[in-house]
Amino acid sequence: MKLQLNGAPVDAQVNTLAELLISEGFGGAKVATAVNGVFVPVGLRADHDLSEGDTIEVLAPMQGG
Repeated sequence: MKLQLNGAPVDAQVNTLAELLISEGFGGAKVATAVNGVFVPVGLRADHDLSEGDTIEVLAPMQGG
């Protein structure tokens, strides 16, 4: 399935957001996620089905002052 991940095209054989995160190396990372501009909390990622053409944003928390 063709997706956009952080602005880059990705061709992934996944069904859910959780599967995509694992396949793209974000598996254990503490990140925030959004699909098509809508925030998806950690607890809903395994049940959040992806569709062809979805846009996914993965953001890592930043530290600093």
